[in-house]
Amino acid sequence: MKYFSPAFFKFFDELKNNNNKEWFDKNKSRYENDVKAPFKKLVEDVSRKLAKDIPNINTDASKAIFRINRDVRFSKDKSPYKLNVAAVLSPGGKKEENYPGFYMHFGADEIMIGGGKYFCTKEDIAKIRQEIYYNNKEFSKLLNDKGFKDKWKTLQGDKSKILPPEYKDCLKEQPLIANKQFWYFANL
Repeated sequence: MKYFSPAFFKFFDELKNNNNKEWFDKNKSRYENDVKAPFKKLVEDVSRKLAKDIPNINTDASKAIFRINRDVRFSKDKSPYKLNVAAVLSPGGKKEENYPGFYMHFGADEIMIGGGKYFCTKEDIAKIRQEIYYNNKEFSKLLNDKGFKDKWKTLQGDKSKILPPEYKDCLKEQPLIANKQFWYFANL
């Protein structure tokens, strides 16, 4: 099924040069019809397909899709709107903190998909590091799988400055044990 028309991409091309409330308010119906509605349909369809393999995944698109408004409180860039639409497909949608999920992001200049665990508690990090430590050979095998490397390259994420002493030897062999996030993405 086709989700996006040229009007989807045109909206973001124009928003890039007119990123202000006045322009957005004048073009809100375009946003609703050409951007928000088709993206919502895509999220619903993808989440329903994922639910066949992941029964507890959220299938309510409204809980998965991020707002187009940017949080500009602490940003030097005060542009009020994002130049893309994005969603997280996981059991808890965009507010999920317990499970890994899938991410998709569509705009005029970029289409990105990915997944993993972005928000990790101290307990999550400890469990993930323990699994990497105990299963390093299997973990390395997965990371070096040709299919994974060709599509995703490697796992990304911020690194901890201080690593528990029990993992320092493993760090030489597996630098990802220092991560405090574990995610992957590809631009299409």
